Amino acid sequence: MISIGKLNREGVVMQTTRTPAVAGMFYPASAAELHSQVQTFLTQVPVPAEPPPKAIIAPHAGYIYSGPIAAFAYARLTAARNLITRVVLLGPSHRVGFRGIAVSSMTAFATPLGVIPIDQEAVEQVRQLPEVGFLEQAHVQEHSLEVHLPFLQEVLGAFKLVPLVVGDARPPQVGAVLETLWGGPETLIVISSDLSHYHDYQTARTIDRETSSAIENLRFEDISYEQACGRNPVNGLLWVARRKGLRGETLDLRNSGDTAGTRDQVVGYGAYAFH
Repeated sequence: MISIGKLNREGVVMQTTRTPAVAGMFYPASAAELHSQVQTFLTQVPVPAEPPPKAIIAPHAGYIYSGPIAAFAYARLTAARNLITRVVLLGPSHRVGFRGIAVSSMTAFATPLGVIPIDQEAVEQVRQLPEVGFLEQAHVQEHSLEVHLPFLQEVLGAFKLVPLVVGDARPPQVGAVLETLWGGPETLIVISSDLSHYHDYQTARTIDRETSSAIENLRFEDISYEQACGRNPVNGLLWVARRKGLRGETLDLRNSGDTAGTRDQVVGYGAYAFH
Protein backbone atom coordinates (compact mmCIF):
# COMPACT_ATOMS: atom_id res chain seq x y z
CA MET A 1 0.00 0.00 0.00
CA ILE A 2 1.55 3.27 -1.17
CA SER A 3 1.38 6.37 1.01
CA ILE A 4 0.24 9.66 -0.44
CA GLY A 5 2.73 12.49 -0.18
CA LYS A 6 2.65 15.99 1.23
CA LEU A 7 5.58 17.18 -0.88
CA ASN A 8 5.60 20.53 -2.62
CA ARG A 9 4.73 20.41 -6.30
CA GLU A 10 8.25 21.47 -7.27
CA GLY A 11 9.68 18.36 -5.67
CA VAL A 12 7.29 15.93 -7.32
CA VAL A 13 7.13 16.36 -11.07
CA MET A 14 8.81 17.92 -14.07
CA GLN A 15 6.10 17.29 -16.65
CA THR A 16 3.19 19.72 -16.48
CA THR A 17 0.45 18.11 -18.61
CA ARG A 18 -0.96 14.62 -18.16
CA THR A 19 -1.22 12.96 -21.57
CA PRO A 20 -4.02 10.50 -22.39
CA ALA A 21 -3.39 6.92 -21.27
CA VAL A 22 -6.35 5.15 -22.90
CA ALA A 23 -7.05 7.16 -26.08
CA GLY A 24 -7.32 4.68 -28.94
CA MET A 25 -8.43 1.96 -26.53
CA PHE A 26 -11.35 3.17 -24.44
CA TYR A 27 -12.31 5.91 -26.89
CA PRO A 28 -11.08 7.18 -30.29
CA ALA A 29 -7.66 8.82 -30.48
CA SER A 30 -8.81 10.99 -33.38
CA ALA A 31 -10.36 14.27 -32.28
CA ALA A 32 -12.86 14.21 -35.15
CA GLU A 33 -13.94 10.63 -34.44
CA LEU A 34 -14.15 11.29 -30.71
CA HIS A 35 -16.27 14.41 -31.19
CA SER A 36 -18.59 12.53 -33.53
CA GLN A 37 -18.99 9.56 -31.22
CA VAL A 38 -19.72 11.62 -28.10
CA GLN A 39 -22.18 13.84 -29.96
CA THR A 40 -23.94 10.77 -31.32
CA PHE A 41 -24.36 9.44 -27.79
CA LEU A 42 -25.64 12.79 -26.52
CA THR A 43 -28.14 13.41 -29.30
CA GLN A 44 -29.80 10.05 -28.65
CA VAL A 45 -30.79 11.09 -25.13
CA PRO A 46 -33.99 13.04 -24.37
CA VAL A 47 -33.31 16.00 -22.08
CA PRO A 48 -36.10 17.26 -19.78
CA ALA A 49 -36.55 20.97 -19.17
CA GLU A 50 -35.17 21.17 -15.64
CA PRO A 51 -32.18 22.76 -13.88
CA PRO A 52 -28.86 20.93 -14.25
CA PRO A 53 -27.85 18.58 -11.44
CA LYS A 54 -25.30 19.48 -8.79
CA ALA A 55 -23.68 16.05 -9.08
CA ILE A 56 -23.73 13.05 -11.39
CA ILE A 57 -22.51 9.46 -11.27
CA ALA A 58 -21.51 7.92 -14.61
CA PRO A 59 -19.57 4.82 -15.75
CA HIS A 60 -16.01 4.61 -17.02
CA ALA A 61 -15.73 1.65 -19.39
CA GLY A 62 -14.85 1.71 -23.07
CA TYR A 63 -17.25 3.97 -24.92
CA ILE A 64 -18.82 1.18 -26.98
CA TYR A 65 -19.88 -0.42 -23.71
CA SER A 66 -20.77 2.42 -21.34
CA GLY A 67 -20.84 5.55 -23.51
CA PRO A 68 -24.59 5.37 -24.21
CA ILE A 69 -25.29 5.15 -20.47
CA ALA A 70 -22.88 7.94 -19.52
CA ALA A 71 -24.60 10.16 -22.08
CA PHE A 72 -27.78 10.09 -20.00
CA ALA A 73 -25.92 11.90 -17.21
CA TYR A 74 -23.97 14.27 -19.42
CA ALA A 75 -26.94 15.30 -21.54
CA ARG A 76 -28.43 16.85 -18.39
CA LEU A 77 -25.55 19.35 -18.39
CA THR A 78 -26.03 20.82 -21.85
CA ALA A 79 -28.02 23.78 -20.51
CA ALA A 80 -25.22 24.56 -18.04
CA ARG A 81 -22.52 25.13 -20.66
CA ASN A 82 -22.06 28.77 -19.66
CA LEU A 83 -22.76 28.19 -15.98
CA ILE A 84 -20.40 25.43 -14.85
CA THR A 85 -16.77 26.57 -14.78
CA ARG A 86 -15.26 23.96 -12.43
CA VAL A 87 -15.57 20.17 -12.33
CA VAL A 88 -14.58 18.14 -9.30
CA LEU A 89 -14.00 14.64 -10.68
CA LEU A 90 -13.53 11.61 -8.42
CA GLY A 91 -12.89 8.03 -9.48
CA PRO A 92 -11.51 4.81 -8.01
CA SER A 93 -7.93 3.62 -8.34
CA HIS A 94 -7.59 0.54 -10.55
CA ARG A 95 -3.79 0.23 -10.71
CA VAL A 96 -2.29 1.58 -7.49
CA GLY A 97 -3.26 0.61 -3.95
CA PHE A 98 -3.09 3.43 -1.42
CA ARG A 99 -4.90 4.97 1.53
CA GLY A 100 -6.54 8.35 1.12
CA ILE A 101 -7.25 10.54 -1.88
CA ALA A 102 -4.67 11.45 -4.51
CA VAL A 103 -4.41 14.81 -6.23
CA SER A 104 -2.18 15.40 -9.23
CA SER A 105 0.72 17.80 -9.44
CA MET A 106 0.06 18.36 -13.14
CA THR A 107 -1.16 21.76 -14.28
CA ALA A 108 -3.36 20.36 -17.07
CA PHE A 109 -4.95 17.12 -18.35
CA ALA A 110 -5.03 16.55 -22.11
CA THR A 111 -7.40 14.58 -24.36
CA PRO A 112 -7.60 14.45 -28.16
CA LEU A 113 -10.14 17.30 -27.86
CA GLY A 114 -7.71 19.66 -26.14
CA VAL A 115 -6.14 20.63 -22.83
CA ILE A 116 -8.08 21.14 -19.59
CA PRO A 117 -6.44 23.37 -16.96
CA ILE A 118 -6.26 22.17 -13.37
CA ASP A 119 -7.76 24.39 -10.68
CA GLN A 120 -4.54 24.89 -8.76
CA GLU A 121 -6.15 26.84 -5.93
CA ALA A 122 -8.67 24.07 -5.34
CA VAL A 123 -5.92 21.43 -5.31
CA GLU A 124 -4.00 23.39 -2.69
CA GLN A 125 -7.20 23.85 -0.70
CA VAL A 126 -8.04 20.14 -0.45
CA ARG A 127 -4.39 19.20 0.02
CA GLN A 128 -4.66 20.71 3.49
CA LEU A 129 -7.00 17.88 4.47
CA PRO A 130 -5.17 15.01 6.23
CA GLU A 131 -6.39 12.31 3.83
CA VAL A 132 -5.35 14.16 0.63
CA GLY A 133 -1.92 14.32 -0.97
CA PHE A 134 0.08 14.09 -4.18
CA LEU A 135 0.41 10.63 -5.71
CA GLU A 136 1.19 10.89 -9.39
CA GLN A 137 1.34 7.10 -9.83
CA ALA A 138 -2.37 6.97 -9.12
CA HIS A 139 -3.12 9.30 -12.04
CA VAL A 140 -0.70 8.35 -14.80
CA GLN A 141 -2.48 5.25 -16.12
CA GLU A 142 -5.87 5.64 -14.43
CA HIS A 143 -8.80 5.47 -16.84
CA SER A 144 -11.63 6.14 -14.37
CA LEU A 145 -11.11 9.90 -14.62
CA GLU A 146 -9.82 10.16 -18.17
CA VAL A 147 -12.82 8.65 -19.95
CA HIS A 148 -15.09 11.36 -18.52
CA LEU A 149 -13.05 14.25 -19.87
CA PRO A 150 -14.21 14.15 -23.53
CA PHE A 151 -17.85 14.13 -22.41
CA LEU A 152 -17.17 17.12 -20.19
CA GLN A 153 -15.36 18.95 -22.97
CA GLU A 154 -18.23 18.38 -25.37
CA VAL A 155 -21.01 19.50 -23.03
CA LEU A 156 -19.29 22.27 -21.07
CA GLY A 157 -16.62 23.68 -23.36
CA ALA A 158 -14.09 25.50 -21.17
CA PHE A 159 -13.77 24.65 -17.47
CA LYS A 160 -11.18 24.00 -14.78
CA LEU A 161 -10.69 20.50 -13.41
CA VAL A 162 -10.03 19.10 -9.94
CA PRO A 163 -9.04 15.43 -10.54
CA LEU A 164 -9.06 13.12 -7.52
CA VAL A 165 -8.27 9.41 -7.48
CA VAL A 166 -9.81 7.76 -4.43
CA GLY A 167 -8.02 4.92 -2.68
CA ASP A 168 -8.97 3.36 0.64
CA ALA A 169 -11.10 6.16 2.11
CA ARG A 170 -14.23 6.23 4.23
CA PRO A 171 -17.37 8.19 3.26
CA PRO A 172 -16.69 11.06 5.71
CA GLN A 173 -13.15 11.44 4.32
CA VAL A 174 -14.37 11.65 0.73
CA GLY A 175 -17.25 13.80 1.93
CA ALA A 176 -14.87 16.29 3.54
CA VAL A 177 -13.21 16.82 0.15
CA LEU A 178 -16.55 17.30 -1.56
CA GLU A 179 -17.82 19.71 1.07
CA THR A 180 -14.60 21.73 0.83
CA LEU A 181 -15.04 22.11 -2.93
CA TRP A 182 -18.86 22.12 -3.08
CA GLY A 183 -19.12 25.73 -4.20
CA GLY A 184 -22.23 27.03 -5.94
CA PRO A 185 -23.81 26.46 -9.36
CA GLU A 186 -20.41 27.04 -10.99
CA THR A 187 -19.13 23.74 -9.55
CA LEU A 188 -20.15 20.29 -10.80
CA ILE A 189 -19.37 17.08 -8.92
CA VAL A 190 -18.72 14.00 -11.09
CA ILE A 191 -18.32 10.53 -9.61
CA SER A 192 -16.92 7.76 -11.79
CA SER A 193 -18.10 4.20 -11.18
CA ASP A 194 -19.25 1.07 -12.93
CA LEU A 195 -21.58 -1.33 -11.13
CA SER A 196 -21.40 -5.13 -10.76
CA HIS A 197 -18.72 -7.10 -12.61
CA TYR A 198 -18.70 -10.44 -14.45
CA HIS A 199 -22.05 -11.91 -13.45
CA ASP A 200 -24.45 -13.38 -15.96
CA TYR A 201 -26.95 -10.94 -17.44
CA GLN A 202 -29.93 -11.63 -15.17
CA THR A 203 -27.86 -11.80 -11.97
CA ALA A 204 -26.24 -8.48 -12.85
CA ARG A 205 -29.62 -6.87 -13.46
CA THR A 206 -30.82 -7.97 -10.03
CA ILE A 207 -27.70 -6.74 -8.24
CA ASP A 208 -27.60 -3.45 -10.14
CA ARG A 209 -31.25 -2.69 -9.41
CA GLU A 210 -30.51 -3.11 -5.70
CA THR A 211 -27.50 -0.82 -6.02
CA SER A 212 -29.53 1.79 -7.88
CA SER A 213 -32.13 1.74 -5.13
CA ALA A 214 -29.40 2.34 -2.55
CA ILE A 215 -27.97 5.21 -4.62
CA GLU A 216 -31.37 6.86 -5.12
CA ASN A 217 -32.10 6.63 -1.41
CA LEU A 218 -28.59 7.76 -0.37
CA ARG A 219 -27.95 4.51 1.53
CA PHE A 220 -24.17 4.48 1.33
CA GLU A 221 -24.04 1.85 4.09
CA ASP A 222 -25.58 -0.69 1.69
CA ILE A 223 -23.09 -0.45 -1.21
CA SER A 224 -20.14 -2.85 -1.32
CA TYR A 225 -17.14 -3.16 -3.65
CA GLU A 226 -18.91 -6.05 -5.38
CA GLN A 227 -21.76 -3.72 -6.30
CA ALA A 228 -19.72 -0.75 -7.53
CA CYS A 229 -16.01 -0.52 -8.30
CA GLY A 230 -16.23 3.17 -7.43
CA ARG A 231 -17.82 2.41 -4.07
CA ASN A 232 -15.59 4.79 -2.12
CA PRO A 233 -16.22 7.95 -4.17
CA VAL A 234 -19.89 6.97 -4.65
CA ASN A 235 -20.41 6.52 -0.93
CA GLY A 236 -18.66 9.80 -0.19
CA LEU A 237 -21.09 11.62 -2.47
CA LEU A 238 -24.09 9.83 -0.90
CA TRP A 239 -22.80 10.78 2.56
CA VAL A 240 -22.72 14.46 1.58
CA ALA A 241 -25.98 14.28 -0.37
CA ARG A 242 -27.77 12.98 2.72
CA ARG A 243 -26.35 15.81 4.85
CA LYS A 244 -27.36 18.41 2.27
CA GLY A 245 -30.80 16.99 1.51
CA LEU A 246 -30.14 16.21 -2.15
CA ARG A 247 -32.38 13.92 -4.16
CA GLY A 248 -30.92 11.07 -6.23
CA GLU A 249 -32.39 9.94 -9.54
CA THR A 250 -31.56 6.98 -11.79
CA LEU A 251 -31.31 8.18 -15.40
CA ASP A 252 -30.28 4.91 -17.05
CA LEU A 253 -29.39 1.40 -15.91
CA ARG A 254 -27.98 -1.18 -18.32
CA ASN A 255 -25.00 -3.46 -18.72
CA SER A 256 -22.52 -4.52 -21.37
CA GLY A 257 -24.93 -7.22 -22.50
CA ASP A 258 -27.27 -4.45 -23.63
CA THR A 259 -24.66 -2.47 -25.52
CA ALA A 260 -21.73 -4.32 -27.06
CA GLY A 261 -20.92 -7.52 -25.17
CA THR A 262 -22.08 -11.06 -24.60
CA ARG A 263 -24.49 -11.89 -21.78
CA ASP A 264 -22.59 -14.66 -20.00
CA GLN A 265 -20.33 -12.21 -18.12
CA VAL A 266 -21.38 -8.58 -18.05
CA VAL A 267 -20.45 -5.31 -16.36
CA GLY A 268 -23.20 -3.06 -15.03
CA TYR A 269 -23.48 0.65 -15.79
CA GLY A 270 -25.71 3.32 -14.25
CA ALA A 271 -26.20 7.04 -14.75
CA TYR A 272 -27.48 9.14 -11.84
CA ALA A 273 -28.23 12.79 -11.12
CA PHE A 274 -28.45 14.62 -7.81
CA HIS A 275 -30.39 17.84 -7.28
